[in-house]
Amino acid sequence: MDHNHQHHGHNIKQQARQQKDQVTERLEEKTLHGHEQAMHQDTSGHPPHGAHGHDHHRMMIEDFKKRFWISLALSIPVIILSPMVQHILGFTLNVPFGMYIAFVLSSIIYFYGGWPFLTGLAEEVKKGVPGMMTLIGVAITVAYLYSTAIVFGLKGMDFFWELATLIVIMLLGHWIEMRSVLGASKALELLVSMMPAEAMLIRDGEPIKVRIEDLQKGDLILVKPGEKVPADGKVEDGESYLNESMLTGESKPVKKNKDDKVIGGSINGNGVLRVRVEYTGKESYLNKVIKLVQDAQKTKSETQRLADRAAKWLTYIALFAGFGTFAVWLILGQDFAFALERMVTVMVISCPHALGLAVPLVVAISTAVSANNGLLIRNRTAFENSRLITTIIFDKTGTLTQGSHEIASVVTFDNEITEREMLRLASGVEQNSEHFISQSILRRAKEQSITVPPSEAFNYLPGKGLEGLVEGRDVKVVGPNYIKEYNIAVPASQAEEGVETVVYTIVDGTPVGYIAMRDQIRPESAEAIRVLKENGIKNLLLTGDNERVAKSVSDKLQMDGYLANVLPHQKQEKVKELQAKGEFVAMTGDGVNDAPALAQADVGIAVGSGTDVAAETADIILVNSNPADIASLILFGKATYRKMIQNLIWATGYNVIALPLAAGVLYNQGIMVSPAVGAALMSLSTVIVAINAQLLRRQIK
Repeated sequence: MDHNHQHHGHNIKQQARQQKDQVTERLEEKTLHGHEQAMHQDTSGHPPHGAHGHDHHRMMIEDFKKRFWISLALSIPVIILSPMVQHILGFTLNVPFGMYIAFVLSSIIYFYGGWPFLTGLAEEVKKGVPGMMTLIGVAITVAYLYSTAIVFGLKGMDFFWELATLIVIMLLGHWIEMRSVLGASKALELLVSMMPAEAMLIRDGEPIKVRIEDLQKGDLILVKPGEKVPADGKVEDGESYLNESMLTGESKPVKKNKDDKVIGGSINGNGVLRVRVEYTGKESYLNKVIKLVQDAQKTKSETQRLADRAAKWLTYIALFAGFGTFAVWLILGQDFAFALERMVTVMVISCPHALGLAVPLVVAISTAVSANNGLLIRNRTAFENSRLITTIIFDKTGTLTQGSHEIASVVTFDNEITEREMLRLASGVEQNSEHFISQSILRRAKEQSITVPPSEAFNYLPGKGLEGLVEGRDVKVVGPNYIKEYNIAVPASQAEEGVETVVYTIVDGTPVGYIAMRDQIRPESAEAIRVLKENGIKNLLLTGDNERVAKSVSDKLQMDGYLANVLPHQKQEKVKELQAKGEFVAMTGDGVNDAPALAQADVGIAVGSGTDVAAETADIILVNSNPADIASLILFGKATYRKMIQNLIWATGYNVIALPLAAGVLYNQGIMVSPAVGAALMSLSTVIVAINAQLLRRQIK
């Protein structure tokens, strides 16, 4: 047994959950800032992991929910007992010791309902980074202490009902918002849930049920109809269609035969498969995807850093404006209670909470949703910069074309041998080779239900073709080089020179015909080019093929141009040339041969990586080779950036109106914003940002 795999028993589900929990944790830290650590920090100093970490976040949502309902129930008598509320509503209620009852109830609301904000205040002060919790904590503390002083002798009107409603609304806003934040990790959670808990291991010819973490490389497993594939591997026996949509974004079920690779987490169709395990644990495709998503969500882009700086400055502005408002109203002759109320309202309404969440929520959602659609983001800044792309370079083979030369025509020279018979004899020799030409001929034979005859004395002719004995006949399948070398006379080929690859079939020394092949253009390519053109993005074909091949593909797809006869080491230079002309260039390639060009491009997109998600030089990896995904990626990148900007504008813009109103600039016109209304506006702004981020899910196709 491979020693490296003896220790792979890190359950992929546990690893994935840990990673997903850390993502959620980062988001909730944005949401809760200091008070999360103050309330629930593990004494070991380590973040919660696995199922416990996940439950931790759900418990926090439940905690806010419980604090909200209890505080709301206690707030009702406090509001009814308030002289100001009685005056506003036009009734009088004389309750013995009413002020003291209100004080006791408000004290419970302050210490119980306000506890998350008070502990958050302490944590932020301790770290020297004042933020949202500092603003709310100071506001409710000042209101509570002042009101308490009124109860015990200071002249004035208490703030108890405002304090109670302020805390209740803040708790409600946080509860709703935390539920939205948790939803940001749903797409990643779906990836985690895709791995089954158990697998059917075939041991001594009999299937036995084992835990997925007990699987080893080389194990043979049985996958029944409708079951999830428990690990990455290769089909040893059976035929079925697998649903890989949640893993790769490929909407259609993919047919799997012997020797085809399967991905752990995909759903089996109606067939029964026996699969040899190749990758488990950290090496599995799903775990690599989750790791990429986690890293991308953790990485800050320029937009994120801008938002963080803005939130920091907004906190300082709010503190300055709050105390400044208090001082100005006192100087203008207003009483202490009025000035205090304005200060509290300013601090609450200008909390940079929405700003702190504006970008992280969009990041979490866009990255996870992208992964579910086969788009893996490694570089957040490059992804957001996809909106700036002016030119995109397409590598031809495997991106715009199938990359597997398909038969374009079968032509015979000898009337005694039909096209079908020539294919039969040719496939007899070709079955011994893995070359793409051989595979194309075998596919065509299978399509026409031709039984491939056995062959012997197989011989590979380097750079020229294959030969062997088929049913006692000498059969050669060779290219033009062989024909030229031996001066074999053949009728003129009708194949498009330079566009199609031609192989000749020679039976018993006589040429009997040829098979012409061409790299087929993908059905989705034309639509992808059309979408890019509609969005004002120039597209160029880049290929090592000759000019005729390049022109043929470029013209058929109505592309803006092509670059032909480009060797692998010259691709980077082509990218540089375009950048020197002021173009913002995206490069698509296979992530291996095109590594220098992918690194040079402003946005490097590795395509056709399949289960190999470690294309180190690419900014973005497309699991499928579908060119439509490239267009979707760019449009989704634009949509993601729009959501970020929308959230940033809302999170900062509403303060331009709300903060002056909170300070009381329209007081003489009879327009006033109470602390409770300020809290409602602040919470509403945060919820709007969260909902707007969630709408991003509808943007990807």
